[in-house]
Amino acid sequence: MKKKIGWTLAMIALLIGGSVLYYFGTLALYETNEDLYEFPVPKNAELTKESEYGKNYDWSRASEENGIPSSYEWVIKANGWKKGEREGASVLYTKGDHTIDVISTNKKLDILRVK
Repeated sequence: MKKKIGWTLAMIALLIGGSVLYYFGTLALYETNEDLYEFPVPKNAELTKESEYGKNYDWSRASEENGIPSSYEWVIKANGWKKGEREGASVLYTKGDHTIDVISTNKKLDILRVK
């Protein structure tokens, strides 16, 4: 009986520890951007263009067919942004009075301020 409880506790500790490592490891891959209302941006995305409307990046994980990776969606949600309507490659995210349009095409990521 003690052996079963020991194994159960070890598995629970392993799951919790793995979840914590995944959480902080995922968050470490993104940084918020002041110009984009503190919207998270992948650290390894390369800025290619900047305008009054937002920023364009080259990012190998962006895809038109699949959108952004689920880990990025999770980080966006963890930063308080709510996913709104999707139209093609464009997805709107809102937080308070601010709205961001994320357009994901093949290896390109556009993050635009809507309001």
